[in-house]
Amino acid sequence: MAESEMSVRSCRELWTILLGRSALREPAQIEAELDRHWDRLHQGLSYYKPPSSSSAEKVKENKDVAQPLKDFGLRISKLLSLDEQQSVQLLQCYLQEDYRGTRDSLKVVLKDERQSQALLLKIADYYYEERMCLLRCVLLLLTYFQDERHPYRAEYSNCVNKLEKDLVSKYQLQFESLFKAEAPTWETHGNLMTERQVSRWFLQCLREQSLLLEIIFLYYAYFEMNPSDLLNFTKMFKEQGFGLRQTNRHLVDKSMDALVDRIGYLSALILVEGMDIDFLHKCALEDCTDQHQFSSAPDVVKEMDQLLLTFGDIPHHAPVLLAWVLLRHTLRPDDTSPVIRRIGNTALQLGVFKYLSTMLKGLGVSGNNCTASTAKMCVYGLLSFVITSFEEESLQTDGVATQSSHLIDAACEVLSAPSLAEIFWELKPNMGLGMILDSAVGMFPHKIGPLLQLLTALLSNKSTVKKVYNFLDKMSFYTQVYKHKPNDIISNDDETLWRRQAPKLLYPLGTGQTNLWMPQGVLGQVMSPGEQGYVVRWEYSYSSWTLFTCEVEMLLHVVSTADVLAHCARVKPILDLVHKIISTDWTVSDCLLPLTSRIYMLLQRLTSIINPPVDVIASCVNCLSVLAARMPGKVWSSLHHTGFLPFASNPLTSMAQCISAEGMKAGNYGNLLVQIEQPRGEYAVTIAFLRLITTLVKGQLGSTQNKGLIPCVLLVLKEMLPTYHKWRYNTYGVRERIGCLILELIHAILNLSPEGEDQGSAPSLQSLCIYSLANTEAGQAVVNIMGVGVDTIDVVLAAQPSSCGSEGPGQILIQTVKLAFSVTNNVIRLKPPSDTVSPLEQALTQHGGHGNNLIVVLAKYIYHKHDPALPRLAIQLLKRLATVAPMSVYACLGSDAAAIRDAFLTRLQSKTEDMRIKVMILEFLTVAVETQPGLIELFLNLEVKDGNEGSKEFLLGEWSCLHVVLDLIDSKQQGKYWCPPLLHRAALAFLLALWQDRRDSAISVLRTKERFWENLTTPLFGTLTPPSDTTEPCVLETCAFVMKIIGLEIYYVVSGSLEQSLKDGLQKFSNARRYEYWSQYVKSLVCHVAEMEEEGICYFTEAQMLISAWRMLLILSTNHSDVMHLTEDSTKLTLFMDVLDGTKAALTTPTSAPCLRLGSMMATLLLILLKQWRSVVASAPDILSPLSLILESVLQADQQLMERTKAKIFSALISVLQIQGLDGGDISQLPQLLLSVCETVKDEALALIDNMRHTSQLGDTAEDEDSMETDSPRGPQKDQRDGVCVLALHLAKELCRTDEDGEHWVSVMRKVPLLPSVLSAVELSLRKKRNLYFTEAALHLLLTLARTPQGAAAVAGAGVTQTICLPLLSVYEVSPNGTSQSFSRKSQDLACWPGVYRLCMSLMESLLKTLRYNFINEALDFVGVHQERILQCLNAVRTVQSLACLDEADHTVGFLLQLSSFCKEWQFHLPKLLRDVQVNLCYLCQTCTHLLHSKKMLHHYLQAKNGEALPPGPLPRTQRPTQTSTKEAAGGGEREEAEQKALLAVQCSLLKILSKTLATLQHFTPDCCQILLDQSMDLAEYSTLFVLSFTTPAFDPDVAPSFGTLLATINVSLSMLSEMEKKKEPVSLSIASLASSEEIQALKSLLMFTMENCFYVLISQAVRCLKDPSILPRDKQRLKQELSSELSTLLSSLSRHFRRGSPSSPASAILPSTQSKPPTPGSKASHEGQEPLIQLVQAFVRLVQR
Repeated sequence: MAESEMSVRSCRELWTILLGRSALREPAQIEAELDRHWDRLHQGLSYYKPPSSSSAEKVKENKDVAQPLKDFGLRISKLLSLDEQQSVQLLQCYLQEDYRGTRDSLKVVLKDERQSQALLLKIADYYYEERMCLLRCVLLLLTYFQDERHPYRAEYSNCVNKLEKDLVSKYQLQFESLFKAEAPTWETHGNLMTERQVSRWFLQCLREQSLLLEIIFLYYAYFEMNPSDLLNFTKMFKEQGFGLRQTNRHLVDKSMDALVDRIGYLSALILVEGMDIDFLHKCALEDCTDQHQFSSAPDVVKEMDQLLLTFGDIPHHAPVLLAWVLLRHTLRPDDTSPVIRRIGNTALQLGVFKYLSTMLKGLGVSGNNCTASTAKMCVYGLLSFVITSFEEESLQTDGVATQSSHLIDAACEVLSAPSLAEIFWELKPNMGLGMILDSAVGMFPHKIGPLLQLLTALLSNKSTVKKVYNFLDKMSFYTQVYKHKPNDIISNDDETLWRRQAPKLLYPLGTGQTNLWMPQGVLGQVMSPGEQGYVVRWEYSYSSWTLFTCEVEMLLHVVSTADVLAHCARVKPILDLVHKIISTDWTVSDCLLPLTSRIYMLLQRLTSIINPPVDVIASCVNCLSVLAARMPGKVWSSLHHTGFLPFASNPLTSMAQCISAEGMKAGNYGNLLVQIEQPRGEYAVTIAFLRLITTLVKGQLGSTQNKGLIPCVLLVLKEMLPTYHKWRYNTYGVRERIGCLILELIHAILNLSPEGEDQGSAPSLQSLCIYSLANTEAGQAVVNIMGVGVDTIDVVLAAQPSSCGSEGPGQILIQTVKLAFSVTNNVIRLKPPSDTVSPLEQALTQHGGHGNNLIVVLAKYIYHKHDPALPRLAIQLLKRLATVAPMSVYACLGSDAAAIRDAFLTRLQSKTEDMRIKVMILEFLTVAVETQPGLIELFLNLEVKDGNEGSKEFLLGEWSCLHVVLDLIDSKQQGKYWCPPLLHRAALAFLLALWQDRRDSAISVLRTKERFWENLTTPLFGTLTPPSDTTEPCVLETCAFVMKIIGLEIYYVVSGSLEQSLKDGLQKFSNARRYEYWSQYVKSLVCHVAEMEEEGICYFTEAQMLISAWRMLLILSTNHSDVMHLTEDSTKLTLFMDVLDGTKAALTTPTSAPCLRLGSMMATLLLILLKQWRSVVASAPDILSPLSLILESVLQADQQLMERTKAKIFSALISVLQIQGLDGGDISQLPQLLLSVCETVKDEALALIDNMRHTSQLGDTAEDEDSMETDSPRGPQKDQRDGVCVLALHLAKELCRTDEDGEHWVSVMRKVPLLPSVLSAVELSLRKKRNLYFTEAALHLLLTLARTPQGAAAVAGAGVTQTICLPLLSVYEVSPNGTSQSFSRKSQDLACWPGVYRLCMSLMESLLKTLRYNFINEALDFVGVHQERILQCLNAVRTVQSLACLDEADHTVGFLLQLSSFCKEWQFHLPKLLRDVQVNLCYLCQTCTHLLHSKKMLHHYLQAKNGEALPPGPLPRTQRPTQTSTKEAAGGGEREEAEQKALLAVQCSLLKILSKTLATLQHFTPDCCQILLDQSMDLAEYSTLFVLSFTTPAFDPDVAPSFGTLLATINVSLSMLSEMEKKKEPVSLSIASLASSEEIQALKSLLMFTMENCFYVLISQAVRCLKDPSILPRDKQRLKQELSSELSTLLSSLSRHFRRGSPSSPASAILPSTQSKPPTPGSKASHEGQEPLIQLVQAFVRLVQR
């Protein structure tokens, strides 16, 4: 990449550094630069040498420069006649700084003749600019080396001391050689030296002369000039004719006149300064004139006399002659030789005072203000001394009035230098310029102008304002002019004294108005009686301020008469004075109220006459602008009634009406603009109007006044902005100023804070501006301003006389373009989003042909070097466009793309470049990573390694932005001046963008760079200042970016493939205890934000970013702890407790929105850590207490903001309860927690009810997501799985489960009506089949409560049956034909309405089990209502074996099992249903047995149902097998295993259902003991359940369940038991290999339970049959035979089984009820004879065999 640090600095770069516009801002750095280059400054222009053969030789020998560059350097040397080595150096500087192509294009240019000629001319311009910059550097040093306020004064001063000794002599020689230089010709300088180039050379020559003279003038302002030097200068300037007798004066054209004049002015000033008039004045006052240097140089004086006698033909001679006269007059007052007389007269004939004011104006407009103010000091000394030394009359030649007005003009120009006004007031009034003031007072108020002009100039700061105000307030003379002697006067004999006979009003105004009253007997001195009339000065004391009020009143009176213009001339100076006073010192404004309050009327009257006085109107508006800055409301309301401003005749309602300007009137101003200002080309009122409106807008008026300003702003947007550049202008620079003011106004409107805008029907000022700029030609005008382009700006800047002026046309143009950037940026930012592209966006992004689209123009501002803010704002706008506009910036740049890229990177790499431009370039690239793929590839400039297309290894190209970025993050560079923290942050933001956008090619290059990870992670090892101190916000962001990059790397890259250096870095991070450090820091940061939230915190976004990044790292560490080395439990515990403390701090303070946002972020992290670090949390100290506090605080905060946070806290509490449980010590938290949670549940349930009722009233529209209803409260009440309400219910459930004895929750339930509100909400939800998650959670809570007697009683008492029983019907549809379509095949884990039904069933079961007889009626009601579903469910098992369906069957049978204990009541209330249930249960028993018996058939069924019975959720992810050949086999095995697991799950479900079914049937069959022993039993009470058949059950609903079914059941159970015993099944997937040992144990118990119950039912039913008289004896005999044989076989199998060791009968975990009836089998030790089950069966067999 290009060398950014060259061995030689260009002069322009040096000038930028000295101005303080570069990255080198420290005084020491400035000093070093001056030390390195002082010799160049000392040599001045002679630093550039002429060509020489030795230099050409050296160029040829230089091996470091390429041959084409050497050849081109020689061509430059010929054209510019510059030393060959310097030419090559100049070329290198130019290529580095100003060349606008790429390296490759340069080769082409140098070979092509036409292109190389164009390049030569550009280099010539660059060379001229370099010479100017060299001189500007010296001028800058001389300007500020004695200015105490300048930051580099000491450094400048040291350098000036070094330069001082022969600076002037060298520069004088250079000046002489310049004005004597022969113009170059094509013979001497080559054929490129055309006429145009010669003219360009001469313009440069004049500029250099002017700058050299300026330097010499400033030098002599500080250092004394020898008399002999003065003589030399005088001779030289005479020879050169003060700039008018240039050797090449034939080349002067009109555009150069200003420069030639400037040379003349500066020549004259140097001579006057050389005479040292100030010192002369001082000598004269102290009467020691012999101390002056000229008193001891009589020869020089003589020679000067002779020289100056020849002067007089050029106006520039005048001040020199006047100063010389003074000098001669003062040094030899007696020697008034005719020479002096002649010289003095010549000076006056040349109009010396007029010349002085012209000169000062000329110097003040352009260029360095220091030069102008030094000139004013010089002239001030001259004028003061002249007026003190000579009588005023003797200084007047052509008429008293004109010369005196010129003198006053000159005095005003001089006194406008701020320091001089103060000096003036400190002097005695009869000294110097005070005498001019006296003479002006003498003619006041006959002539108002001169005095007020002087006093206006004398206003510079607050102290002078007081002096001027008091001066005018106490006037003692009143001068009047009379043509004839009035009658009421008594005069003395010689008419020199008059006396008033009667009192007189001085103004012919009406009674009661302000007036001046001259009393009787006042004496008046007659100054000059004669034919012209009498000038009388009355000795009368009055306040001029009253007089000014009268003058304004007079103007109002004569406004429509012919006298109006004469009066305007008197009032304008008054207004100008008032304007200057109130803008300098606002406190005086109250005293000026009589004047300022009349301005509105003046404005109204003056603007409505036929030929309005524009200058007076402008003065009025200027005054109002100053007033509006302090009291905008008052000015606006008064101005509103004058008719001056544009106004709307109809009230404004819509944007369309505003934009069409319908009913808008332009006001008097609008008419003035069109009728007077535009035709004349003078725009004083327009400029004042724009300033006034801008001031009013900035005054933050209320919204109503802002609406009133709409017509004014609209006039600007519609009538001025689109057309102002086409108006006629008399003065250069006014157009630019108007454009700048218009944009300032728009900028102010776009920066209004939105609080002031109310949501009325009419559009606001801001929205009007945005709409107008986006959609009308106003926007196109702004685009045109931005399209000015860098070249035009450079041309305008080059045309300025000197580049230091802050008010030159170039600066105003730059300011206008910058404002246009800012305005456009804001319009795009604030524009409301819409589907259509606005005309503004179209204009910004359209691809114009020939590279004239705006994107290229914007990008090329990077070449602008004068004002660093201009390229910065251009890039900022590019950044905005790259984000929002759907276009490729790369495509827009076209063929310029590479060159622009190089320019961007050159500025980014330069060590001296302004830091803010670099930051902006990086920010632009950061945005481009995501939105501009083409552009970012260009900037990344990655090259494929080895050049073969197939390989994917990349290298950094020479022009890659990554070189710079890697430099910036290099830990060795940190803290250097070229890498401040902001720049470091911007570089990391760019890297983060690459990682976030997964730019793999770039990332792969960076990853492997040496020390990349080490440099990147450096910020994480630093120690930050504590948050309470002022923290540099960008450092927080820097650390956040680093954390995010590391996080993304760990997340995306497989842990094994991470770079070793990153692994080492993470190890080091862990070893250095940085986890603890950052955790502590983040905690303190959160706490600090929480504490500071009243004042707000300036770096909140940065803090939020750091907290978010740290959160991401911690979340990652839960899964990648090995890579991140976060494995120690103690560290994890510390981190966890810090997160908890941070969350507590953020959520328990008086909450502001930012705090709550941070709290929410921390709560998420807390929740994730709770879930992931269960083992750590289990050992943690008390977590419940802080969480409870947080919960209380959160419940009191603003609900809208806290919705998500509440949910997170509830979730965290649930986790903590599940992990830690409530220890004895924590029980104190329980009541309060319960209360908070129950309150929340109650409120949420009630809100839910309201919401459902509200939506049901709205009808079906509420179901529609896009409902237009805005004020419905349903917003926050969405039913979500992780909603507040659902989680609160789950938490309540956990707390109730913890509180086993129920002492706490009972008391809470008494306080809070929790159950009624929840039950009501559940009832409504069931009816409408809405709020699934809520209903499910509520039922879980009720189920938990129902497990204890107290809870069950409470739930039943609250009316749970009414809530559930009937509304539950709407949850399912019963299919009419009894088929099982209504049973879902969905997985049972997802929340669904069938799940709700199952929960209701469980709840009923639980309540019935707990409350027994107290709940039987409700239970029977429930069964009655839902009987169809119950029967269908029992039937459905045969056809649907999905887990959901089996689950429902399980719940149903469970409920029936509980209900079967109450057979008699059931028989009494629902006999038919009881019979149906008994039959269905028998069939169910048959179905289950059959399905369990034929495993293959069940497998087939499950496969036929598309494997829907597979367990839900993803299968366990296994590592991919390495060999492809084994993939399919392995995949098949996996599939088979999954199917087997699914099969096992279904088998378990079927077994559960079977066991419960048999247990239920046991209640419907006679008691075994009773039926065996009791002879007189009533058999009719029990019906027969099984038919007398012993075939194996068929899978057919028509085959009735029989004894065969029961025997088959026993067989199946036995075979399954024995299957589980076989542990050595290597190939097939046995149950033993699929299930865990606990599961197997449970299964065995379940099988035993099933067998026991089956034997029980079999025996009971068999005896029932044997005793039943209605059964034939033959059948009974058959029954006996079959049973005895079957049971004997079974018994022998059973005995074998028991000998191996029998399982125990089921624990209560399997079934909710413990069966008391079947005897419990013994343990392994007991032998078969004593096995109770076997004994029972043997007894029965013996009975049967009898």
